[in-house]
Amino acid sequence: MKTVWLVLIIVFIIVEGAVPGLISIWFAFGALAALIGTLVGAPVWLQTVWFFAVSIAALALTRPLAKKYLNSKVQPTNADMMIGKECIVTEKIDNIMGTGAASVEGREWTARMEDDDMRAEIGDRVTVLRIEGVKIIVIPAK
Repeated sequence: MKTVWLVLIIVFIIVEGAVPGLISIWFAFGALAALIGTLVGAPVWLQTVWFFAVSIAALALTRPLAKKYLNSKVQPTNADMMIGKECIVTEKIDNIMGTGAASVEGREWTARMEDDDMRAEIGDRVTVLRIEGVKIIVIPAK
């Protein structure tokens, strides 16, 4: 069983290093606890219990902290600076027909109205409400 636990430790560490975010490090700790159990002569069933107990405990204790401190800051992009800006409709915006484009600070964007019942004609002024993927969601300008 020493070999099994050692291989699992190595596999979990390789997976952790290869995948972004914390995925398998807790199981590496569990496998380490089971390996220690093997070294002190614990039976296989106890090694397995230690593996799961330590893995679950490590996950429960560290996951909330890891989520809080890793990737906790959302980095605004240049596109986010367009929210709230006025733009000019360059192609009729009709959500039902799936058409629409608007020019924001000289850049052409696919545009959709916030409400499917609303439309905007070429030349109308609209305000960028939010960005969804590669589309801007707009409302009539005030």
